[in-house]
Amino acid sequence: MKSIVILISGRGSNLQALLEAQLPCQIAAVISNSADAEGLNIAKARGIATAVVEHRGYADRDSFDAALAKIIDTYHPDIVALAGFMRILTPAFVARYRGKLVNIHPSLLPAYGGLNTHARALRDGVKIHGCTVHFVTPDLDHGPIIIQAAVPVLYHDTEQTLAARVLHEEHRVYPQAIRWLCRDQIELSEDGRVISHNRKQAGFTLISPGLE
Repeated sequence: MKSIVILISGRGSNLQALLEAQLPCQIAAVISNSADAEGLNIAKARGIATAVVEHRGYADRDSFDAALAKIIDTYHPDIVALAGFMRILTPAFVARYRGKLVNIHPSLLPAYGGLNTHARALRDGVKIHGCTVHFVTPDLDHGPIIIQAAVPVLYHDTEQTLAARVLHEEHRVYPQAIRWLCRDQIELSEDGRVISHNRKQAGFTLISPGLE
């Protein structure tokens, strides 16, 4: 059975979704860069090992990433899942876990990488927004895409209502992506493409606003 280490920084809602998904793999540990991350309590309540590597205790990103990798490697994970981990990782760290390191991002990448994705989508007037699970590469929020979910942007949406709708989809697609990885149904090829061994794709179109 494959094992996962999950990295978090805050409340752990995507962590909770992964824990509740009954994945065909073992969640070996939850690691945070913040000792007061609420997600650590979620993990502890389920008897999952936790660790904290405070980024403030390191002089630079390289030394923090080296310390983080040292802790991760004690669990020998097959997958390292970023679930609201709010640190930019160094190229050396990303290369160390190539093909194993995945992230969930609240936009339809490659649009709206970085922060404040929902506010930026509303400001630009886009009609379809969503979330993306992708392999992590040194190019921030631009790694090969595993799965996406799209939602309509409604006329009355605020940043909060749109964020809530996208988060609901995050909690659906992230467990699916991890499930595929656990079952060896997807992999990252040498040339940086996502290869699917069990591809099922819906043929319907999402149009927002709807046609009359």
